[in-house]
Amino acid sequence: MIPAAKLLKQHAVPPRRRLSQSFLTDDNVARRIVGAADLGGRDTVLEIGAGHGILTRLMAPRVRHLLAVEIDPRLVAVLQAELGGRDNVLILEADILKLDLAAVPAGRGEERKKIVGNIPYGIATEILFRLLAWRRLIVSATLMIQKELAQRLTAAPGTKAYGIPTVLLAMYARIGHLFDVSPSCFHPRPRVVSSVISLTFRDRPQVDLADENHFIRTVKAAFAQRRKTLANNLRAAPELGCGRGELEKVLEKCGLSGRIRAEMLPVETLGLLSNELLAARRGVPSSGEEGKIEGRQGEEGANG
Repeated sequence: MIPAAKLLKQHAVPPRRRLSQSFLTDDNVARRIVGAADLGGRDTVLEIGAGHGILTRLMAPRVRHLLAVEIDPRLVAVLQAELGGRDNVLILEADILKLDLAAVPAGRGEERKKIVGNIPYGIATEILFRLLAWRRLIVSATLMIQKELAQRLTAAPGTKAYGIPTVLLAMYARIGHLFDVSPSCFHPRPRVVSSVISLTFRDRPQVDLADENHFIRTVKAAFAQRRKTLANNLRAAPELGCGRGELEKVLEKCGLSGRIRAEMLPVETLGLLSNELLAARRGVPSSGEEGKIEGRQGEEGANG
């Protein structure tokens, strides 16, 4: 197999800054990523940002189906030249943020997929939330992202890195930090260190949520201004529809001081808070089932 650095030189496709392109050139790192994805002969894999096919070439012989998604038509041509002859590889020229995972071509759309990719750092958070929306169609994800984002996703309550992405992803997935990747492993060299993470979606969220959209609104409102207290942030969020008196009762019911800040609250507590706020808005007592914690706090992963 042609070494990654030689492949890039052979095809001589210059990186595009507007697409946040930085091509992996280290074959050992590529093998570690593919190994971490734990691929087997019955797996269907979707690769995000296939580029020159550095990971694609390693994965294709191991899996049943491989969907290589690439937005840049110049790199799609490279993928076609390198891998177009393989029956189990489908190369898609598409924007991952617009792709409908459930509507990919027949024979490749019905299986739950493993996601692998060196994703563009400029839209990494958007891609992660896209995967969150697709979670019922996904087995796991192995992704290379900026180390700073990896630290945020695996942060613990009470730390500066703990925030909205941490909570929303950890409610639905177990997140693990696998290893870091030096800037010297890419062309062009990025200014930041990269990290490879694993994402395994739970069969059920950590808390039985009464309304998932309301949970998202609650989390965003709670972290709206980090230096403000939880009560002040929630009070300033009309979309939650909870008056001052109702809010005080909800916080008391959850055993929370209004002076606490959202960054101190575990994921499960924010889930329960969302359920109680919604119940207060509807003027009905919350159900014990809605607030039930699934008891998975001990599972592996920094926040899951």
